[in-house]
Amino acid sequence: MSRNQKTFRPKKNAPSGNKGVQLKKHIDATLGSGNLRDAVRLPPGEDLNEWLAVNTVDFFNQVNILYGTLMEFCTPATCPTMSAGPKFEYRWADGVQIKKPIEVSAPKYVEYLMDWIEAQLDDESIFPQKLGTSFPQNFKEVVKTIFKRLFRVYAHIYHSHFQKIVSLKEEAHLNTCFKHFTLFTREFKLIDKAELAPLIDLIESIVSVC
Repeated sequence: MSRNQKTFRPKKNAPSGNKGVQLKKHIDATLGSGNLRDAVRLPPGEDLNEWLAVNTVDFFNQVNILYGTLMEFCTPATCPTMSAGPKFEYRWADGVQIKKPIEVSAPKYVEYLMDWIEAQLDDESIFPQKLGTSFPQNFKEVVKTIFKRLFRVYAHIYHSHFQKIVSLKEEAHLNTCFKHFTLFTREFKLIDKAELAPLIDLIESIVSVC
């Protein structure tokens, strides 16, 4: 398997049931149009939670693939802490197995994060698989936490590995993925502005040209 095809873990599928599949097709079709602003908008007549759920799986997969291209370069030796430049360091806690935030290397943080997100996606009480099953009342809060933490992976990649991304000729793909991520999270107010500080200049340039 070439480096460009290596994924951090198996790709997750959209929630099953006709609705999830239909919405995934809508995402793919609108992304193909090249207009990312249109691609992130809630399709007319669709349920917001269904839209958030399908896109959460999609963005999880995107970040997995991007990070997979860097696994051999992002190691405990090169990245002993999960950081985004000198001012921002992230510690891991999931509130269940690790209640008090702990300092871990960047690859360990990403491993913990992907395991945690996968557990949320596989929990049918949070992400229902059957058509017509209702979402929990705190669903958007769970989604916001997932996106906040996925943003930290982007922040780490841009601050610590961008030159490597350029040397792999992956920067256009990275920038497109992050632009899509940024427009989606802004459309549905999923990440507080303070959390965006490590990449705020990039985000503002993305938003201003869209």
